[in-house]
Amino acid sequence: MFEAFVSTYISSTIRFLFLLAPFFVVTMFLALTRGLPAAEKNSIIRRSTVSALILGLVLFFAGPVLFSAIGITLNSFRIGAGSLLFLTAISLVTSGTRNHATGLPDEDRDDIAVVPLAIPVMIGPATIGAILVYGAELSSVSEVLGGLLGLVSGLVILAVLLHLSGYLEKVLGKTGLNILSKISGLILSAMAAEIVLTGIAGFMASV
Repeated sequence: MFEAFVSTYISSTIRFLFLLAPFFVVTMFLALTRGLPAAEKNSIIRRSTVSALILGLVLFFAGPVLFSAIGITLNSFRIGAGSLLFLTAISLVTSGTRNHATGLPDEDRDDIAVVPLAIPVMIGPATIGAILVYGAELSSVSEVLGGLLGLVSGLVILAVLLHLSGYLEKVLGKTGLNILSKISGLILSAMAAEIVLTGIAGFMASV
């Protein structure tokens, strides 16, 4: 049981961290908070992370209920969510940005922590689908606990990177952050392919 927990926790932390596309989020955070005082930046990081965590927890447990309610199988949703995630990965690899969150808000917002930072920059459509799939795949209590802790850990690591965003920009520059975003997209494409292929294999086995 403990081994299953540790294994699930480590794999889930890595999965969720790459799903969040941390270096793209850092780039967007720098653009959205340019010129703001440090205290306000810290507040935005805290509120956006909490918002993303709440949404992530809801999605993590909503998969089985949603699939049952709309009458689709987990394997069918794997294929759809994996395909959408693959498109996001391609966007990251080619341009270093997510295809659903490439620009800044046109209007001035009183609070950017929830929209657009938490949604859709941190958790976009492809990430939503992937979290639904990953949550539905875990069955035992130890796996579910490992997955939950992995989600929390992924967001904590992202929050730390956001706190260090100014330093990262100085050290890596915009080009360095863009390269890291593209590398993240490459790994994300492999994750997407795995989801799709698992869905296809499961669907073929059930026929």
